[in-house]
Amino acid sequence: MRRHVHPILRSALAEMAPGLERCMYCGDNQGTDIDHFEPIRENPLRTFDWSNHLLACSLCNSHLKRDVFPLAVDGTPLLIDPSSEDPAAHLHLSLATGEYLDLTDRGKETINVFRLNRGILIRGRRRAYRVTPLLLKDWRNAVDKGDLEDAADCAAAIWEQPTADVVHAMFHQALAPGADDIFMDDSEALTLLRDHDVRAALLPGL
Repeated sequence: MRRHVHPILRSALAEMAPGLERCMYCGDNQGTDIDHFEPIRENPLRTFDWSNHLLACSLCNSHLKRDVFPLAVDGTPLLIDPSSEDPAAHLHLSLATGEYLDLTDRGKETINVFRLNRGILIRGRRRAYRVTPLLLKDWRNAVDKGDLEDAADCAAAIWEQPTADVVHAMFHQALAPGADDIFMDDSEALTLLRDHDVRAALLPGL
């Protein structure tokens, strides 16, 4: 049974994952494992529950999270479920430093369990923050020239890079108070991030 269901489940999760089949927790490594968000040991009844499955890398799944599943006093999970919740309600990404700041207890536990501020992830986010504005400008130029194939390649490069959470944060923070200060070194990128046509084309579900 597992031999037949596992490939189908993994394929479906891969389509939901950020970037190019990236881990739903760290967003950096390839998602190679299927993780039970609520561990089977904690709740065996959710073993085959579709909504309890996430695509994760082996580091986050087997070495960091394992069967760790902290609960609040009222029994609710303290880890963020990236498949059903907006992490922005619990986490703030500092684009300048590449570090996550916790906004809630759930954000704090998620950062701690998955070590979201380990050095390699911070470096990756800072690289993505540097590269994404260049790709946005390339996409805009391709669209203006009517080169839809090149525009599609740029869009794929934007969203399929590791740490695609940086792209989400950039679009989100471009509309937030203080955006002019956040993007003070690249006003052109801020203009693009705020542009309705750009957001409609590159942000799913706008």
